[in-house]
Amino acid sequence: MQVEVAYALPHVQILQKLDVPPGCTVEQAIRLCGILQQFPEIDLAKNKLGIFGKFTQPQAVLQPHDRVEIYRPLIIDPKEARRLRARKR
Repeated sequence: MQVEVAYALPHVQILQKLDVPPGCTVEQAIRLCGILQQFPEIDLAKNKLGIFGKFTQPQAVLQPHDRVEIYRPLIIDPKEARRLRARKR
């Protein structure tokens, strides 16, 4: 079955399609696509994961055409970022 793995940085976005066997988990798909070798900063124990924008666990079983998303940690709390922008205005 075909799935996609997505990871985005400010300067580059990766979307890799791959064929995986039925019963494949989120973590297995990430490891199979080779993205961990391209981006060694990805830590599956720390980075949050999702399927189509909804948080999920590494052990979740994928369905055909799912898009696995690897999320980066926030640099600044969104509420604090809004406060800083409001102060500048």
